[in-house]
Amino acid sequence: MPVVHRFDPPERFVAGTVGEPGHRTFFLQAREGTRLVSVSLEKQQVQALAERIDELLDELMRAAGDDVLIPAIAPRDLVDSQPLEQPIEEEFRAGTMTLSWDGTDERVVIEVFPFTEAAVVSPEQLQEDLEDLLEPEPDEIFLVRLTAAAARSFVERSLSVIGAGRPDCPFCGEPVDPDGHLCVRANGFRRRDP
Repeated sequence: MPVVHRFDPPERFVAGTVGEPGHRTFFLQAREGTRLVSVSLEKQQVQALAERIDELLDELMRAAGDDVLIPAIAPRDLVDSQPLEQPIEEEFRAGTMTLSWDGTDERVVIEVFPFTEAAVVSPEQLQEDLEDLLEPEPDEIFLVRLTAAAARSFVERSLSVIGAGRPDCPFCGEPVDPDGHLCVRANGFRRRDP
């Protein structure tokens, strides 16, 4: 039976970082009272989660009409720009994440499972029996249930945190370090258009 870090709803649920741009570690952090849980993850996972939550809420706005109150933007009173709470003690590194809508309680449900090597499947393993590919039950689950307004606030903050990193090169789109970078698109050769 896995340990479930359940927040229904959390007093605070945010994405944040520790470290300098280019060397940041990303975290999801939830707090309820004195209980604080931090899960590390990749920048791309934060971005994917935020974008998918935003899409889910937009879909619900169109489908539900006036039946469910879904804010189009984050309510001002829920905007959170404070740093991550201390101490930041990683429970686990995020692997698989699921996202759903509980229409009964009108909550966005986020489940985060630990990264495991069993989740990484090589082409050779695809040839093997499917039973060998089944992931074992996780040791821990990070479960967060949010109101639609809190979910919009999470999205706004997450996109702000992602955007606070290194600027992108206007030519190649890769991050530019403070001391510059070698751009593959601006290497002294003109691009030939067909």
